[in-house]
Amino acid sequence: MTATSARPGPTRAGGRAERLARPALLAFLLAAAADLAGLLAGAGTVHLVAKPLLMPLLALYAALRGGPRLLVAALLFGWGGDVFLLVDDDLAFLVGMGSFAVGHVCYLTLFARGEGRGRAPAALATGAGYAVVLAVFLVLIWPDLPADLRAPLTGYSLLLTAVAWRAGVFGAYAAAGGALFLLSDALIATGIAEWPQAPAPDFWVMLTYIAAQALLAHGVLTGAGRTPPPRLGPDTV
Repeated sequence: MTATSARPGPTRAGGRAERLARPALLAFLLAAAADLAGLLAGAGTVHLVAKPLLMPLLALYAALRGGPRLLVAALLFGWGGDVFLLVDDDLAFLVGMGSFAVGHVCYLTLFARGEGRGRAPAALATGAGYAVVLAVFLVLIWPDLPADLRAPLTGYSLLLTAVAWRAGVFGAYAAAGGALFLLSDALIATGIAEWPQAPAPDFWVMLTYIAAQALLAHGVLTGAGRTPPPRLGPDTV
C-alpha cells in the first residue's frame, strides 16, 4: 500500500463539522457586533442578551474545527466569567474572576504542550517585559483598589500575565490575543480603582476581550505551536 493510499480521507462526520463551523463563526461575529453596537448605543438589554452568547458560539466553532478540548474548556470557563460579571455584586465578581482563572489554567496547560518550540531568548525577553509592566501597573493601582480585592486581583493578574507570555508558543495571533486579554482586564481594573476612563469604557473592555479570545482561538487552531500530524513514510503499510 502506498503512502498516498494509506492516508485516511475526511470522514463524513468530519466534513459535516467543517461545514457547520462557518455558520458558528458567523453567529459569533454577529453576536459580537450586536454586543459592541449595543454598548455604544447605551442599549443595556442588547448587551445582556449578546454577551452570554459570545463564548459558547466561539467554543462551538473551535470544537467543530477539531480544536483541543483545553481550548474549548478555556472558552467555556470564560463564558462562566462573562455571565457572573453581568451581576453587579462583589461576590459575583469574585466568582466570575475565579471562572476566568480556571480558563487561564486551561490555556497555560495547553500552551505547555508547545514548550521549547519558540526561541528561548525571545521568550525570556518577552516574559521579563511582561513582568516589568505588571509590577509597575500594580504599584500604581494598588492604593486605589478596594482592600478586599487587592490580593485576588494580584493573583489573577499574575495568572493572566503568564497566559499572555506563554501564548506566543502558538504563534503571533495567539500572542496578540494574550496581550489584548491583559489589556482588557487592565481596563477593568482601572474602572474598579476609579481612574479616569475613556468614553464608553465598557465598549473598549469588550472590544479588547472579544478580540483577545478570538485571536487566542485562531492561534491555537492554526498556529505554529500545534503538533503536526505524523507523516506516513514509503514503508508504511
